[in-house]
Amino acid sequence: MSELWSWSAEELANAVRGRELSAAEVVGAAIERTQQVEPLLGAYLDRFEDEALERAADIDRRCAAGEDPGVLAGVPVALKDNLNLEGKPTTCGSKILEGYVSLYTATAVERLLDAGAVILGKTNLDEFAMGSSCENSAFHPTLNPWNRETVPGGSSGGSAAAVAGGSVPLALGSDTGGSIRQPAAFCGVVGLKPTYGRVSRYGLVAFASSLDQIGPVSRSTRDAALSLSVIAGADPRDATSSAEPVGDYLATLENGVEGLRAGIVEEVDTSSLEPGVKENWEQSLRTLQACGVEIERISLPHLPATIAVYYVIANSEASANLARFDGVRYGHRSEQAGGLMDLYLESREEGFGAEVKRRILLGTFALSSGYYDAYYGRARSVRTALRRQFQQALTEVDVILTPTCPSGAFGIGEKIDDPLSMYLSDIYTAPINLAGLPAVAVPSGLDSKGMPLSLQIVGRPFEEATVLRVARAFERENATSFCPPLGTVEGRGAAEAG
Repeated sequence: MSELWSWSAEELANAVRGRELSAAEVVGAAIERTQQVEPLLGAYLDRFEDEALERAADIDRRCAAGEDPGVLAGVPVALKDNLNLEGKPTTCGSKILEGYVSLYTATAVERLLDAGAVILGKTNLDEFAMGSSCENSAFHPTLNPWNRETVPGGSSGGSAAAVAGGSVPLALGSDTGGSIRQPAAFCGVVGLKPTYGRVSRYGLVAFASSLDQIGPVSRSTRDAALSLSVIAGADPRDATSSAEPVGDYLATLENGVEGLRAGIVEEVDTSSLEPGVKENWEQSLRTLQACGVEIERISLPHLPATIAVYYVIANSEASANLARFDGVRYGHRSEQAGGLMDLYLESREEGFGAEVKRRILLGTFALSSGYYDAYYGRARSVRTALRRQFQQALTEVDVILTPTCPSGAFGIGEKIDDPLSMYLSDIYTAPINLAGLPAVAVPSGLDSKGMPLSLQIVGRPFEEATVLRVARAFERENATSFCPPLGTVEGRGAAEAG
């Protein structure tokens, strides 16, 4: 049953729980598909095929004994490699953590396992989640299943490529400024960034602690809703996680959106979008109107400053968080060091890649004496003002709409030497992290090159149910199948060869 790779997580779990399929069949099909497509994509850094089959057999034994293994019973899941899984490597796509083995499991991953999920492997990412193309990994780039001469987006590019390529129906990523939504957009899948605090960050290697959030990547809004119901909720091990009650996000998903108000932002200049992207954006609005959504204009005056604000705050927090990677306790330790200071300098020089070094330097400068108030302090003030503007706007409308990205996926190497152009890929997504709001990226069509485009739907804090309901209505009305032209693979693919 090799076609099982195309089933949704919900369908697979229901079939396993109903004993129409065995978990072993499901996981075996996922492994077979992964072996076919992984040489083409390079989506993974590590795969756990033997352990996955052992866990599937255990789930089948539980089902045979009359137990319910959980709502994700037998579902193959991939994890971005900045999420800890006990006994398995966590590299964050960096040489500085090469050889490190996790001593514990992240809360979100524990909850997946408790729901019966099967972890198939750890996926590639931009080093320490810093990037928008998955080209900054220390190990290899990941390629887009739609066109392997283009990037899958980042930093959760491996997770998005694994889902789009059919390796798994569901993966976890992390989103600091768009790192779930942007790769989901580029790969034609669904990416959900929950409200800050909705999902515990315990076990997620920190990039920017006030911005990071774990969320799912899936091929449908139903699977995104199902997985969020599993991983959301308070955690005593994460002081920033919220005690806000977790609902059944599937329960209201099909309720429709008649009379809901959606805001489009005056400060979002869609006139400069590429023709195909602009046309798709306008068609997306018409599609939602056909669903019964009322479109209104809103204003967020501080929105044009958000990329500058985001990169000051994110890099400052990264500078502090990455100070722990010093060659002393774990990870890479330079053999060239002659003393303690040399140990710090050489280990970090050898272990970190160029983009991580760039961001540490920028963040350290912004936090330094004499510049703190001018950069970090001012950025925090603008962030507070932006949050208030979002709060006010969301009293006038139920959701806010933007394109997820200003373009479809760009070419491998096209922006790697132009950091500013790369950073502007997050122009629509980064403001949402600054405000701590929930947002979902849902496929909206294809550009003139046949590459996926995406609509971003933003909601009020902890109203993921509304965001997902709008995404589901759009998904139903759009009624387009987004399947990358990626078939069975023979021999070495570009990712493996590169």
